[in-house]
Amino acid sequence: VQLVESGGGLVQAGGSLRLSCAASGGTFSSHAMGWFRQAPGKEREFVAVISRSGGATYYADSVKGRFTISRDNARNTVSLQMTSLKPEDTAVYYCAARPRIVAVRADEYDYWGQGTQVTVSS
Repeated sequence: VQLVESGGGLVQAGGSLRLSCAASGGTFSSHAMGWFRQAPGKEREFVAVISRSGGATYYADSVKGRFTISRDNARNTVSLQMTSLKPEDTAVYYCAARPRIVAVRADEYDYWGQGTQVTVSS
């Protein structure tokens, strides 16, 4: 499975961004899809995950109520709508895929995109 993220950029605090991840080369609907992020000098951290059907979603406490993950199995895409952005959301955001069930640990994911930079200015 190949994953390509897009939609990152520079935004002011309080603003919004929508990240997208396009998947190819596998059966998209067979994979749980996650978003992770990594800030400079920090470990990669879980942001959100969505189940294969899209019926279940889970979020890190730090983004709950501000970010929304969604997927379109017909178009092989997963998105992350980010609102009320804060400077501490600044990071490289990665899309990831794993077969079957959802997970929140980065080492449980088999496929990764190259990442997209999100910078939130204060």
